[in-house]
Amino acid sequence: MAKKLLLWFSVLMGIIVLAACTKSPEPGAQQQSEKPATSQQVVRIGYQKSSTLLTLLKQSGELDQQLAKQGYKVSWHEFTSGLPLLEALNVGNIDVSADVADTVPVFAQAADAQITYYAKEAASPTAQAILIPANSEIKTLADLKGKKIAVTKAAGSHYLLIEALNKAGLSLKDITPSWLTPADGRAAFEHGSVAAWVTWEPYVSSGQIQQHAKILTTGEGLASYKRYYLASSSFTEQHPEVIEQIIAALKAKADWVKNSPEEAAKILAPLWGNLPLDVVQQANAHRSYQVEAVTAEDLLDQQKIADAFFKEGLLPKNIDAKSSQIFHTQP
Repeated sequence: MAKKLLLWFSVLMGIIVLAACTKSPEPGAQQQSEKPATSQQVVRIGYQKSSTLLTLLKQSGELDQQLAKQGYKVSWHEFTSGLPLLEALNVGNIDVSADVADTVPVFAQAADAQITYYAKEAASPTAQAILIPANSEIKTLADLKGKKIAVTKAAGSHYLLIEALNKAGLSLKDITPSWLTPADGRAAFEHGSVAAWVTWEPYVSSGQIQQHAKILTTGEGLASYKRYYLASSSFTEQHPEVIEQIIAALKAKADWVKNSPEEAAKILAPLWGNLPLDVVQQANAHRSYQVEAVTAEDLLDQQKIADAFFKEGLLPKNIDAKSSQIFHTQP
């Protein structure tokens, strides 16, 4: 009897292990072993509303069509901000990430995420700002002391706030941060429950034009605000042709946005909560949309960001951002 139970347990464990090995990483996705030879492999792409170029590529269907020719089907997944987007990348719920603020990969690396930088958008310092109400008594950065300030944790705006406070001889300990998503930050700012709101485009332009907010400072001279595109390191190694195609599509779409600002605004406005066209155009004018390869110099800038967050006690450990993996396109 004992031998029979042992045999049954061994068979059962074998079935469980086999199921675990063949299970798809995402509910609803087809198992690789069940796909016919001619079926398309799914590429899961994560993005957020500020991921302008990939949002436009999704809307037009261009990238879907281009990757379909290579035997891939795109599955799109929207996130509220960069940190949950890279968390999904880290745990394997997506394969490729749209652009995120330069701060976000630092937090992902601190969580031991196996990610690879595959492209960047050049610096856009004026695409981030600290907003204050039109009738605010705040006149200088030093006036932020003791104030409640809305900011999104780990976002580029978070780093801008740190550097702005440092410039005034202050730190996060001198204010009361209210950790809010962009949508919640906007609501808090509108209702006057925070004294200032640190955010990025299109929320900066929306705040200026629709809420008549004033800019206390942009990121100029404080935070360069590069945006990075990342992917799972294993996916990048196994499917470099997909990354190459995405980069090519991003560059083409970036050129189109810069050459056709009005047309781009008409497409983006309804996708960005029916923002007025002038808000969208102003927001886009503050972004570089210059898609380039990531360099060793960029990683030095990332190290500065990592060091700043670690100094504030916001990273669980110091990291070596300079050792991050970079995707190199084929000659």
